[in-house]
Amino acid sequence: MSSSRFLFRNGTVLHSSDAAAPITTFLESHPGAYTTTRTHHTASCLLFWERHVNRLADSIRILSNSAPKLLFQSNNHRLSLPVTSPMWESAVRALVDDSMNEALPIAMNERRGGEELSVTVLVCGSSGRFNGFEYVDEELMREALDVYVSVGCYVPRAFDVRGNGARLAVVGQGRDVANAKYSDWVRLRKPLEKLRPPSVTELLLSNDGDHILEGCVTNFFVVCRKDNDEAKGTCLHDQNNTCAFEVQTAPIQDGVLPGIIRQIVMEVCLSKGISFREVAPSWSKHEIWEEAFITSSLRLLEHVETIQVPSSWKSLNSKTWEEISWEQKQFEEGPGMITRVIQKGIMEKANLEGFPIGDAV
Repeated sequence: MSSSRFLFRNGTVLHSSDAAAPITTFLESHPGAYTTTRTHHTASCLLFWERHVNRLADSIRILSNSAPKLLFQSNNHRLSLPVTSPMWESAVRALVDDSMNEALPIAMNERRGGEELSVTVLVCGSSGRFNGFEYVDEELMREALDVYVSVGCYVPRAFDVRGNGARLAVVGQGRDVANAKYSDWVRLRKPLEKLRPPSVTELLLSNDGDHILEGCVTNFFVVCRKDNDEAKGTCLHDQNNTCAFEVQTAPIQDGVLPGIIRQIVMEVCLSKGISFREVAPSWSKHEIWEEAFITSSLRLLEHVETIQVPSSWKSLNSKTWEEISWEQKQFEEGPGMITRVIQKGIMEKANLEGFPIGDAV
């Protein structure tokens, strides 16, 4: 399966050009809410599957109410969805479960030994199917929505490897309706690619050039060393103790995606006694950044090696990255102490919350 990708629509295998195209190309041409996860332990379980289904339902609810054009192929119909009823989430879950039950056995049968799988689920439809209905019940929703499932092989990157960290650059404004995960963002972010410096692996977003929100496909975190006064009383002896540090990431209300792993990081910090604050990391204070990392449902956690920021925010109107003067911060080549602790905590939760593939098929 290493060179193949399977695409299913409502449980039926598609053999069209959509199936052969990269997943990003498919998402560009199909508006909807989606989520992406992967398998773990040689495809024995899906990572944080319950959380993904819940967020998918949340994204559909948010988009249907605030930006239906990002969910449906036509936006000339205002929907009245039962967003406060358990029926809403149960309908989405039933649709997704039905499709996964058809898709996963086929993909698993074609999988080569040792391979992990990436799984993307997209829920979309045409608002025209709702014409003439004042209220959308569960039965109509199941008939009107389409569920696409894309399954392909995935090779996880090794975590603790020098030179294997992320290299970031701040290049653009935050996105609209950031609290939902929608496919049109794949198209909307493409113009930012012209500003990607060589070797940069992820592009960061900021509305003012100072406060960093998130990456195009990741959440962004920094680890700051507390000043002596702040740490006094909690770290009396060992300045390398976790209590001497604070993890920061932008809050949801600033306009960032409530990433699955972002939430896991918050839970790990709480359980490990690591200070955590939801505040957008400020580039003007990057001197106190000891570590940085990004998270996503595929990469899980990736330590950051370098961050580049334009010397002038106005320079982002340039046509290419070469016209921009950059400032850069370099971190240690390998993951820092706090990053290692959090990564270990994420993997512990992954083992606890892995959804057995047998239960999905």
